[in-house]
This record gives sequence, structure tokens and C-alpha cells, in this order.
Amino acid sequence: MFRTRVKICGITQAEDALAAVDAGADALGFVFYPRSPRAVSVELAASIMSMLPPFVSKVGLFVDASEAEIQNVLTSCSLDLIQFHGDETPEFCNLFSVPYMKALRMRDGLDVAAAARAYSSASALLLDSYKPGIPGGTGESFDWDRVPRELALPIVLAGGLTPSNAGAAVAACHPFAMDVSGGVEKAPGIKCTQKMTEFIKAVSRADRRED
Repeated sequence: MFRTRVKICGITQAEDALAAVDAGADALGFVFYPRSPRAVSVELAASIMSMLPPFVSKVGLFVDASEAEIQNVLTSCSLDLIQFHGDETPEFCNLFSVPYMKALRMRDGLDVAAAARAYSSASALLLDSYKPGIPGGTGESFDWDRVPRELALPIVLAGGLTPSNAGAAVAACHPFAMDVSGGVEKAPGIKCTQKMTEFIKAVSRADRRED
């Protein structure tokens, strides 16, 4: 049976990271974007990552950061994947020794297939909702019918996901993974263990129905 992976993004506390792992999260996201309410320092992220068990992917999110800024994080944090959430070019994304995922904001007219070709070296494409001036974490979903059914790259679905709509999102898009942040929080950057557990259970139930 295919299993949809789950990434819990915007981790800012060790207790939330461990609770997410206990709930069954496959990956945790750490935001290195100073303007985000979920931003973490390099030191805090490294400390939390050091507590994680093996086989949990550690993802670092950047928004138009400089090469030096990203290299500084990589020096201290054992990232498994970089998530580029800005206007980074394919050439820039390939500068680093860590696999990457490119986020696309689903604005009107976006050609996802063309973007997949442009970022063919990516490990996956993350599809997020579009809101002018906000690179992510909008809390809003987009029309899941716009997700292409056949792409050369795995799709990670984001944008306005919650425990109540997670199952419908899986059924509609059949993504490789789901990326949730605000939908499982008590406050920006502070996760709710119950919501994380409910979200992952909802995804698992949807997978069983699809089997």
C-alpha cells in the first residue's frame, strides 16, 4: 500500500518536534526566514535536530537567502533536504551538496509542468497557495484540481491543510507527501499534539481508502 508522507513544518520547540515524531511525522521543517513568525535561529534548530531519532528527515526552509546564509546553516545543521520557497533559480538551487525541494505558489496561469522541467534536478515540487507578498504559511488552500496528475517529480501538497481536510486532499491529489504547519498549531510556531496526531491519522485513513 502506498503511504502518503507527512511533513510538520515550522518547528520551534524541542517538545513539539518529539511530539510530531511520536505522532508519526516523516519529516520536520525548520524555517530560516527571519520575517516568519515560525523562524528559528541556527543554534536552536541544531539543538532540536540533535534530539531527533534516525529516519526522520530534517528540512530547512529558505526564502531568497544568500549562498553564504545557507552555507552557514548547513555548517551547523544536519539537513537532509533544503526547501527553497522564494524565487531561487534552478542554478542557485544546485549550488549546495544537499538535495532540494522547490516550492511553487499556485498563482493563476502557473505552468506546473514547465516548472517541473525547469527544476528537473529537484527531489520534489511543493505546491502552495498563492497570496501576494506572502511566500508561504498563508493558511489558505488552493484548487486541488489544478494539481497535475502526471509529473516527472513527486508532489508535496501544502497550503491551508488541516486535520479536517487532509483526507479530502489526499483523495483529490494523491500527493507523495503533505506539508502542514498552521493547521496543526495552537499559535504560530507552537504545535498542538492532538492536531498533529489527528492530521496524520486522517492521512493514513485516506491512504487505506485508496488502497
